[in-house]
Amino acid sequence: MTGVVLLTGGTGFVGRQVLRALAEAGARVRLVVREGSESRLGHHSAIESVIRTKDLFRESTEWWAEALDGVETVIHVAWYVEAGKYLQSPENIVCLEGTLRMAQAAALAGVRRFVGVGTCFEYDISAGMLATDTPLRPVSPYAGAKAATFLALSQWLPLHRIDFAWCRLFYLFGEGEDERRLVPYLRAQLAAGRPVELTSGNQIRDFLDVREAGRQIAEIALGDGTGPANICSGIPVTVRQMAERIADEYGRRDLLRFGARPDNLVDPPCVLGVRRVNV
Repeated sequence: MTGVVLLTGGTGFVGRQVLRALAEAGARVRLVVREGSESRLGHHSAIESVIRTKDLFRESTEWWAEALDGVETVIHVAWYVEAGKYLQSPENIVCLEGTLRMAQAAALAGVRRFVGVGTCFEYDISAGMLATDTPLRPVSPYAGAKAATFLALSQWLPLHRIDFAWCRLFYLFGEGEDERRLVPYLRAQLAAGRPVELTSGNQIRDFLDVREAGRQIAEIALGDGTGPANICSGIPVTVRQMAERIADEYGRRDLLRFGARPDNLVDPPCVLGVRRVNV
């Protein structure tokens, strides 16, 4: 059995599912959480201890070295992700800087494995089919900060004999999702019997339930693979198909209004992940 796993972001959309998967795997987990967020944790026998902070991205290297004492594996899920703001927010630079201090502390504390979480938008998404060797070409401060974190840690951590893996998320949906996102919007409108205004729906996406994403991240963290990995389904699904599947649960395809909203001209026609199963 692996040693203590330190998890950040364990109260969030993705982190809660990583925590669940770690608990199912029998891991011992130390959590770093924002003060006041503990009520969202629920009960998990896997939780060894909980460290509280006002802002983990503004903590010092010395603070992190103490928090990481006795930790074997880090799973760093936390990041600034407020809907409608995170893509362009200056907080992305704060998250980048804080993550680098955390990685410095990991070396001081003797951590053996560090797993970070990135985004498919680090890639040149014009490629459509995105494998881990697809060139990086981020076009937002969020994706740029994630890519910069990946590049820095992939060079620095191995120098300190720390195994490094990087999990790039695709289009997640499911439990705890922000109500402003596509799937919760669809469900809310359909449940209320209201029309659902959509674009053409022809965009191809790689949708994955967040619970499966948590399982994949935990599996990577508890394994020994290194390098980037796509957290994805690898299955092409159009937005139209996704909307129709959900509408069929309510028996209300008639409420779907495709074309009621104009297609975004800069929206990529296809974003599909290629899974690498040996990580």
